[in-house]
Amino acid sequence: MLERALIAYASPTLARLKAGSLFAVPCECAALAGDLRRVNDILRPRGLRLIVLRREPQRTLLYLYREQTLADSLAREDVQALLAACGYQSFGVSMALSTLRRRLDEAPCFPHEIGVFLGYPLEDVIGFIRNGGRNCLCSGCWKAYANECEARRTFARLNKCRAVYARLFAEGRPLARLTVRT
Repeated sequence: MLERALIAYASPTLARLKAGSLFAVPCECAALAGDLRRVNDILRPRGLRLIVLRREPQRTLLYLYREQTLADSLAREDVQALLAACGYQSFGVSMALSTLRRRLDEAPCFPHEIGVFLGYPLEDVIGFIRNGGRNCLCSGCWKAYANECEARRTFARLNKCRAVYARLFAEGRPLARLTVRT
């Protein structure tokens, strides 16, 4: 079940096209813990981690990310400036993820800086925050506020990746073979 969800919702991260992916699975907590360990054993040697960001009564929110890609993003001064304005005090991966978890628990809606953790262009994350999610140039995997042509190309590439991964997985290709190493 977890591998199928990874393919459906996180294949661009598995393919190294995105820094991270966020998705929810039904809350089957006993089985999920074992599945997470097993899947992380496959993903870790390839530079990825799958973690629980939030547990809810009916679902669990999971985050798949490329550790080095996220660390590189969090090291950028412009990203740190945005996150600092959102209340982040530390920009190492584990501390930033702890702050994100806290903000997810405290906020009535998703904290908008989450786009940074998903690998969205910073100008689009800032545009979304400034515009309250309105007035975008186009939307697909996220709402684009800056480079519409590049965003549309990226949306098409990510959608094609999902389709190819779904086909390969349905044909029996295992998760390990579908995960690109860092």
